[in-house]
Amino acid sequence: MDAEIKKKIEQQIYKKYPEVSGSHAKVSTRPNDQYLLVFSGKGKTADGKTITHNIRVVVNDKGKIIKTTTSRG
Repeated sequence: MDAEIKKKIEQQIYKKYPEVSGSHAKVSTRPNDQYLLVFSGKGKTADGKTITHNIRVVVNDKGKIIKTTTSRG
């Protein structure tokens, strides 16, 4: 994956999901010229407990976001 495309995607994700801001995405390849970027971060709940946020982003080779999924645990 091109570094410029990765940087552009990271900026979009950091803007939409500030809890993962600053984390570096783990990149893996997918079929059909797609890539999976996985972001991970931590946040606090209203009662002060720590919660993990995971964001998975599927993008094509041009940098277009195809699908975004989030999980908290």
